[in-house]
Amino acid sequence: MSRFVSMFDPTSNTKILDVGGYPAFWRDCPIRAQITIINTHVPKLSAADHLNYDFVAGDARSLPFADNTFDIGFSNSVIEHLFTRDDQTRAAREIQRVSKHIWVQTPARSFPVETHLKTPLIHYLPARLQKRLIRHFTVWGILSKPTEGDIDLFLREVQLLNYKDMRSLFPDCKIVQESFLFLTKSYVAVK
Repeated sequence: MSRFVSMFDPTSNTKILDVGGYPAFWRDCPIRAQITIINTHVPKLSAADHLNYDFVAGDARSLPFADNTFDIGFSNSVIEHLFTRDDQTRAAREIQRVSKHIWVQTPARSFPVETHLKTPLIHYLPARLQKRLIRHFTVWGILSKPTEGDIDLFLREVQLLNYKDMRSLFPDCKIVQESFLFLTKSYVAVK
């Protein structure tokens, strides 16, 4: 977040669209921009959330805003949750259409720890083997005890991206690689 703030230096007049986010993400952030959050479902909001954020129920693949409505389109670990490459492409086009500048972050497929499952190397295995292991051999599986349906949904939903994928989705952007222990842990498309 500090990299985002230093790169864009948002002010109270900056209009930010957070695609797929939640108010809790912004509560401790040192900026006081005009933030609109769009997500497929509206969470239960506190009175303070209603004062600080506009919240819109909607779909990242078809944003209900005019071109260049926002100064910054922001998305943190969402684009990999859109099931298909076509859906990811549509979402990438939409955030670029409605925003003058963008910051779209996603975990790197190459990072050895799958961040959603909080488990090393499992995402390199074939899906049928992942399905058998997720429930009892991943941190997510042990803590949340997902049903077989939850596991099937996860395997269909989460499509991790590599550098080439990000370059393809965001051809007019700089792709920043965030590292941990000299390994790329995530990519950020920045414009």
